[in-house]
Amino acid sequence: MQTEFDKTCVPNGIALKDTGFGYTLSVIGGKYKMIILYWLSENDVMRFNALQRNIASISYKTLSVMLKEMEEDGIVMRKEYPQIPPKVEYSLTELGRSLLPILNMMCDWGEMNQKVTP
Repeated sequence: MQTEFDKTCVPNGIALKDTGFGYTLSVIGGKYKMIILYWLSENDVMRFNALQRNIASISYKTLSVMLKEMEEDGIVMRKEYPQIPPKVEYSLTELGRSLLPILNMMCDWGEMNQKVTP
């Protein structure tokens, strides 16, 4: 049985990866991308070490890979300053900012459906 979601977002006969939904998942999916989006939306501009401190469980390599993927997808902008020591800042692009309503809807859903433990 198809749901309304299935009919509009993932039509029959089309692979999930070839749909808008699949593309969105590829851009924000994974353990850390939405957390990176959150921190960059809260701080506008952040340096690599500040991001790593705020996402305590992320390794240097993982954060580096996630930021590169997000930069390639046009979600994050990397600005490098030619100085010693090198200074690199990250911020959201307009495309990245366009994802914030999705994060806000997820937050609203969580607030409405989170079970409160006594």
